[in-house]
Amino acid sequence: MNQDTRGSLSSQVGQLPHSPGVYLFKDEQGRVIYVGKALDLRQRVRSYFQKTALHSPRLKALVENISTFSYIVTDSEAEAFVLESNLIKEYSPRYNVQFKDDKHYPYLRLNMEEPFPWLEVARRLEGKGYRYFGPYSKAGAMRETMKLIKKLFPLRSCRQQLKEGEVKGRPCLNHQIKRCLAPCSGSLTQHEYALVLEQVILFLEGRQSYLLKKMEKDMAAAAKALEFEKAARLRDQCYSLQRLMERQKVVTADLKDRDVIALLEIPQGFSVGLFRVRGGKLLGAENFTPRGTEGAEAGEIMKEFLRHYYDTAASIPGELLLSHMPAEKELLEKWLQKKRENKKVRIKVPVRGEKKALLELVKKNTLLHAQHEGEHSRKQELFLEELRKLLGLPEPPQRIEGYDISHLAGKETVGSMVVFLQGEPWKEGYRRFKIRSAGPADDYAALTEVLQRRFKNSRLPFPSLILLDGGQGQLSSALKVLKEKGLNHLPLAALAKEREQIFLPYQRAPLNLPDSHPALKLLQQVRDEAHRFALSLSRKLVKKSSLSSFLESVPGIGPVRRKALLEHFAGMEALTKASLQEIRSVRAMDSASAERLYGELHP
Repeated sequence: MNQDTRGSLSSQVGQLPHSPGVYLFKDEQGRVIYVGKALDLRQRVRSYFQKTALHSPRLKALVENISTFSYIVTDSEAEAFVLESNLIKEYSPRYNVQFKDDKHYPYLRLNMEEPFPWLEVARRLEGKGYRYFGPYSKAGAMRETMKLIKKLFPLRSCRQQLKEGEVKGRPCLNHQIKRCLAPCSGSLTQHEYALVLEQVILFLEGRQSYLLKKMEKDMAAAAKALEFEKAARLRDQCYSLQRLMERQKVVTADLKDRDVIALLEIPQGFSVGLFRVRGGKLLGAENFTPRGTEGAEAGEIMKEFLRHYYDTAASIPGELLLSHMPAEKELLEKWLQKKRENKKVRIKVPVRGEKKALLELVKKNTLLHAQHEGEHSRKQELFLEELRKLLGLPEPPQRIEGYDISHLAGKETVGSMVVFLQGEPWKEGYRRFKIRSAGPADDYAALTEVLQRRFKNSRLPFPSLILLDGGQGQLSSALKVLKEKGLNHLPLAALAKEREQIFLPYQRAPLNLPDSHPALKLLQQVRDEAHRFALSLSRKLVKKSSLSSFLESVPGIGPVRRKALLEHFAGMEALTKASLQEIRSVRAMDSASAERLYGELHP
């Protein structure tokens, strides 16, 4: 920052109000590089530009890059706290401590407005009427939870639109193996289903001891009422739940709900570990990795983690045991209390006894997880370095983009673009392309169109390496596009499936590597992922296309009804299996059109 800029900023600071609010620092390109909050905006922002200020290296770098700033006045510091969090998520500023965006963490949810709800995965919190559980930092842990629920509780897994007393065909296999109560049969009441739903909710909330007592009580009541089938089902559920609870570790004698969170400094930066304890039992462990922590204090990182995690957490316990006291503890406790429907949340740093021992256990597990992640990162770095040597790149390719073209018998041609950052799939960067101009089964023309459309988007960063699924022909098509765009400096390679040969620009002979070569393994991973991503869309479009063609031939099915049916059914197979009642329940369908369509399907 030169003296003119500093002088200009200092004069602007003098015009700031002595009010609570949020400030946004921006660089020369107008990008937001830091978001902060203050009880007194003028005093806080002025502190950055005082010549006598003793800044950390991180803050010095921030101040040097500030070109201008803006601010938003709020009514209170608490309001500024919430606004700051929202703006950090929106802009992802370079100098703020951040965690992976919440929208990428999966939740489990139930639509409580449905007569017979089912459990599903959601990536964001949306709409009223849903009951959420999570978030889960690892999708694998979430899938295991779903598996357990399917074994323990006869909750339906299909997504049919059901109404009480309405028959929707014969019950499926899940009913036969006692994993569904078959509300589609029309014989199950909403009240009976709600009892199972309550069990699932109690299980997901971690109230398993209470759930077991309740199920045992319900079992005795069912036996007394001579409902022997229901009593037998509850008996089996009780047995399975008891076995599960026996395997769960009791970690606190007081049997209370709490989260235990450890922040650990590691060679790569920091790592956060969280244990979810409900009823004194350990129900789950999560791990998180912050970024932008260079020079940040532990209390600031802990504050940002708590704000990040509990902003969208489906439940908040009454006690948080932490390894470090967070900055602005009182403000955090008030914010958490408000999110917990005015129930108190106590933040503590244990120093002795059972709680301290539990915190040490979290630290140990966090360290083991960080070491595992570190080993994996080193392995990926090795693969990238081998790839750099192989292709003669100036540095290891940090952003690899993989491309593939897919079609089924010449129909529904699509292109895919997958992105690998530091050798790992980055699914937020994936793109799919429906081919518009290329003829059927013309892979070269389709690839040309995909690359032209991709590099027309100036907002996306350039790749360190472009990898094509194919051989010399695909390579030539890509080279032509890159030359037209003035991008022929971008590294390019193609990997053919037949002999796993690597084709490079301006080299006649392909490279042949041993199957165990690290660089080949990484290229195969990118190529196969691009192929999988393209093929999945192509198959989906073919299903939709065949269904759409069929619907166009049915009298009385116009554009509105056709659109509604296409949204409801995944393809011809799903429509053929549907009952008359299900077809009738689709939006815009009446009895006459539903019967006509059903007659066409089952002449």
